[in-house]
Amino acid sequence: MTYRYRIATVFLLGFFIDCINIFMPAVALPRMAAAFQIGSAASAWVANAYILGLTLVIPLSPWLASRWGARRLLAASMLVFAVAVWACGEASSFGQMVGWRFVQGMAGGLLIPVGQAMTFNRFQGGERARISTLVMAVALLAPALSPGLGGWIVDQASWRWVFHANIPLALAAAALSWLWLRDEPSPAQARPDLPGLLLISAALASALLGMSLYGAGQAGVVALACVGAALGFAYLYARHFRQVADAIVDVRLLQSPRLALSIWVYYAIPGVFTGVNLLNIFYLQDLLHMGAAQTGRFMVVYAAGALATMLLCGRLYNRVGAGRLFLLAMLLHSLGIAALAVVDSSVDLPILILAYALMGMGGGLGANTAQTTALMDFDGAQTHKASVLWNINRQMAFSVGAALLLMLFNGLAQHWPAPQAYHLTFAIAALLGLLPLLQLRSLPADHTHHG
Repeated sequence: MTYRYRIATVFLLGFFIDCINIFMPAVALPRMAAAFQIGSAASAWVANAYILGLTLVIPLSPWLASRWGARRLLAASMLVFAVAVWACGEASSFGQMVGWRFVQGMAGGLLIPVGQAMTFNRFQGGERARISTLVMAVALLAPALSPGLGGWIVDQASWRWVFHANIPLALAAAALSWLWLRDEPSPAQARPDLPGLLLISAALASALLGMSLYGAGQAGVVALACVGAALGFAYLYARHFRQVADAIVDVRLLQSPRLALSIWVYYAIPGVFTGVNLLNIFYLQDLLHMGAAQTGRFMVVYAAGALATMLLCGRLYNRVGAGRLFLLAMLLHSLGIAALAVVDSSVDLPILILAYALMGMGGGLGANTAQTTALMDFDGAQTHKASVLWNINRQMAFSVGAALLLMLFNGLAQHWPAPQAYHLTFAIAALLGLLPLLQLRSLPADHTHHG
């Protein structure tokens, strides 16, 4: 194997590990919630803590690689990851679980941007498309296979093995990083805007905590205090942004209608789906008494639908333009969510399959169109700044979607029986997924649109 393919192998293995650790634990959440005696709203912090760790560390990783060297950084990050997943599996309290998931997210976030940059620098022109195809394949295979595998592990052993099963993969990635990568001089990186990054992370964490506490039935004043803190941190960041030359997030870039709409679409489709899927896992396991493995296998249907429309997007984007593809994506995705609102028995398997197929088709089309459209208005140094803003918001969409829908469900469950509360939440989620339609007219005519 040539050196560049060794680099690509390390990156793709790390990327795969990161993807499965976003999706695999979700199928085990009902068992974790029972073990730690917590509600569904609190259980979302198993994912939130991981994504917050990723969000905090991704902008720091190029600077850390320039100081320590990519080889040492990648090997160390996977060793820390292995320790963190072992500790998650051994957690004796929910607080320990959340803390170690945060560490796990930070460790995973160190590998992805550094490994991606090293890989893409060695594959140019047409060869880069080959690597991009492999990255997309991993991004589809991980959410398709890991929930079913995780569900089988939960049914056969324990939810703790959902984490322990990652240890051999993380150790393999650490060993390959150390044995295969060379110590190469890295270009000097400017010190990142750490105060700005901490303010953004604090604002996001406070907002998520407020929604979680309100959804869990805590005192409204505490939840409001958290939301107030989130607004305070956001205000402090706005002041910080005006005083610093290279702020971590350049909010002026949101004046680009393509970037702004792509971000809203990401919240409305992948973000809303994260919350819908999480609620549906609780609904199917707790109320309809399906096994964890069976609930996990619906993601295979989702991934098949996503793959079909992702391939279609590549062929149609230049011909029909982003606007029509966004419209079709939102309609398909919301139709799939609406289908979940009529599932009331485990024999409604065809409806569940149809729902996940439609959500997958809408999700694949929407995410791919947003990814293609988001950075179209930028070039040069602005592209890097826009990429940071896009990637931070993309991570935030998963957490915000889950927290918002869990908050809605728990609020409705105080007034309605659980089955009706689930169905009403799915109906509201279907409407939320259509909100970016209000902004669709702001999208400029596509440069590449050929009618």
